[in-house]
Amino acid sequence: MLYLYELMCGVYLNTFFWSYSKPNVKNFNKHAIIDLIRFTPNGISRIELARELGLTRAAITSTINDLQKAGLVLEIKTRQPSGRKPIVLEINPNRGYVIGLDIGATHITALLANYSAHVIAEIECSIDIIEGPHKVLDKANEMINSLVEKSGISLNDLHAIGVGVPGPVVSGAGMVSEPPIIPGWDKFPIETAIGAQRGIPVTVANDAELGAVGEWAYGAGRGERNLVYIKVGKGIGAGLLIEGQIYHGTNGSAGEIGHITIDENGPKCSCGNRGCLEAVAGGNALARKAIEKIKKGNRTYLSSITPLTDIKSEDVIDAACRGDLLAQQILIEAGHHLGTAIAGLVNLFNPSIVIIGGNVAKIGDLLLDPIRKTVQERSLRMASSNLRISTALLGKRSSAMGAVVLALNMVIHNNLD
Repeated sequence: MLYLYELMCGVYLNTFFWSYSKPNVKNFNKHAIIDLIRFTPNGISRIELARELGLTRAAITSTINDLQKAGLVLEIKTRQPSGRKPIVLEINPNRGYVIGLDIGATHITALLANYSAHVIAEIECSIDIIEGPHKVLDKANEMINSLVEKSGISLNDLHAIGVGVPGPVVSGAGMVSEPPIIPGWDKFPIETAIGAQRGIPVTVANDAELGAVGEWAYGAGRGERNLVYIKVGKGIGAGLLIEGQIYHGTNGSAGEIGHITIDENGPKCSCGNRGCLEAVAGGNALARKAIEKIKKGNRTYLSSITPLTDIKSEDVIDAACRGDLLAQQILIEAGHHLGTAIAGLVNLFNPSIVIIGGNVAKIGDLLLDPIRKTVQERSLRMASSNLRISTALLGKRSSAMGAVVLALNMVIHNNLD
């Protein structure tokens, strides 16, 4: 059975989903201790564990002994420049490896990481997800094999794969349901297509939710209890971490911020409605607006791209980064639209931080400034008084790192049981 693990003990801990089948006190303590070790920067000592969990030193020692016998935990001396070097506990990085896949509308990012979530190797390639699950997942499997070969590890040392996809995920089923931007993927068995040939566990989640997990664990939202991660690409999705729990909604479609109506008379969206956020600020919208303005005679570096229909959102973003005024104006307008939708989330959920991820986030304050301005104007003062709006610290890796966390959660907690 799947549970969302949350521990309240002075230090907040959330490890997304893990399998937990033996509800006894010692087993619970194992799960709590292993995650404190995993998510505490630079390790944690036995004394700190006892204090955070309210356990005796003897209870901590007994559990740590079990974790060391399982090969999951190591004791090391900290690298202090002088004085007595305290002993801290860390995850054994050599226990094995996992892969995190971020399958987007136009790319796949694949990370090979050890048990400490340190990235050993990375591959990225361009795709068109509309080509369908067979072709895209064949490419993903090629990338997995390439990562294993490139790093020189044995397939026996690869223990799990986490996968992020841009659509509502059916919990526990390893597939998406009626995804707006990826026709042909509805109910396709993604887990089976990736894991069948390897005989290792595979788990699938929404890419924006994994972005929230990645940024919570290792990025701009580290340790936050209420966090929103917005992934801006061809589609626009949100991962919602509310009171320490990823919120999926009844059918797994929570966070579809891209289909909030911004302009009821606006352009048609992939979902069939008009004026959705995705239709006015998503990747296709950026390219469409650039083409429209060029046809009206506006001067821009983008007009050198021929035919004009070849202009992509990446071209608009790159032009903006190079100082192209028209491209910058398009992105500023998109920022205001994003800010309008985010203001609604701020009023509803009152997060402490909103993190903007995806390829568009690399332009930084050019996008963040209009988002911040619009959120400030359109949200309640109480809701936004302590709000931070930031770009993703992990950059384009956010969702892939979230997939790494998800894969590690699965194998580490299953090993404990």
